[in-house]
Amino acid sequence: MYGQAAELQAEPGPVKALTDEHARLIRAVAVDRDREAFSRLFEYFAPRLKAYLMRAGAPAGAAEDFAQDAMLTVWRKADLFDPTRAGAATWIFTIARNRRLDVLRREVRAAALPEFDLTPVEPERPDALLTQADEAARLNEAMRQLSPDQMAVLRLAFFKGDAHSEIARALDLPLGTVKSRIRKAMIKLRLILEPARGQE
Repeated sequence: MYGQAAELQAEPGPVKALTDEHARLIRAVAVDRDREAFSRLFEYFAPRLKAYLMRAGAPAGAAEDFAQDAMLTVWRKADLFDPTRAGAATWIFTIARNRRLDVLRREVRAAALPEFDLTPVEPERPDALLTQADEAARLNEAMRQLSPDQMAVLRLAFFKGDAHSEIARALDLPLGTVKSRIRKAMIKLRLILEPARGQE
């Protein structure tokens, strides 16, 4: 039913041991916020999720975004994983599928909205403006913790809006290196910016 996940759940032997290891890694993320465990999960599942989502009809760029979003959901919600109800792969692939379906539903609803929205816009509240300023300051501080290589690709990708292939040409790098640096920079930023568990 869930492609790669169903295959992993059905096979015995070494795959069963791998599934048990993935469940252990998710538990380490849930209990200890273990970044090394998350990194191992990401390296294993992200490319498989992308391939699965592309087979399901998502364009390559969108599939990569969905895969990264699903893995960040794994980081945030690892404590919800219950190995008695589903294997690690099934749980992770289901998250990715559901995230894609959520986006598709939102796109359908947005397409059904009237072309013009004449609802009066309320002015921004002072506390909202302060919150935005605080968030901008936190983002700037987090970005200072990135490596110069990561900053370079993020500036071109997000602030200038260049495509990955354009960034690769501009920086004289392989396309895979550009994508890897962007992915690692985004993960690092999200981990830095995520509120401490006790403050959520």
